[in-house]
Amino acid sequence: MYEQATIAVENVPVHTTVATAIQASFAPTAVDGFLRRVGRHKLRVRDFERILAAGLLGNGTEAAYRQLGDSDRGLIRELYLKSVEQVTPELRGKHLKVYAYY
Repeated sequence: MYEQATIAVENVPVHTTVATAIQASFAPTAVDGFLRRVGRHKLRVRDFERILAAGLLGNGTEAAYRQLGDSDRGLIRELYLKSVEQVTPELRGKHLKVYAYY
């Protein structure tokens, strides 16, 4: 059976800052507004780098993300994509354009 290896976080304070911004954006009370902002910027929700560059995850989040090493960045991207997939089907349907692959 496949078991994912655990990777230790190297820069804990900065990783926590970025992870908290992601978790706040995908909080049940905030996710609808976040997806609406992604749509207004004509971005796809899985395009993490462009969403980060647009400042949709908060001011200073991109600068903090750039301070992280490669393994920490990978963990952050994984957290973000996992959060994207955990959005309820109702909200996915409402924001179909940001979830579309075209």
